[in-house]
Amino acid sequence: MPHPKKRKTKSGKNQRRSHHALNKISLVECEKCGKTIKPHRACSSCGYYKGRKVIDVLKNLSKKEKALAEKLEKKEEEKDKKVGKK
Repeated sequence: MPHPKKRKTKSGKNQRRSHHALNKISLVECEKCGKTIKPHRACSSCGYYKGRKVIDVLKNLSKKEKALAEKLEKKEEEKDKKVGKK
């Protein structure tokens, strides 16, 4: 098994590792519901992307969860209509 001939210095080791730092994930707010999501992706909570509904989020929910989500969605639509009239 090969062994290094010379010991690697602290500075050489740290210079090699300079590119190993983790980058912070950039997040943006969903335009529809306000939750934080990764950019250029559909929101997993409301299913909207660029103002259009692209995912049916209610499809995989139980009956109780569906009813609650639909009720909240209706309230949001009514709220949007009221804001639009002003």
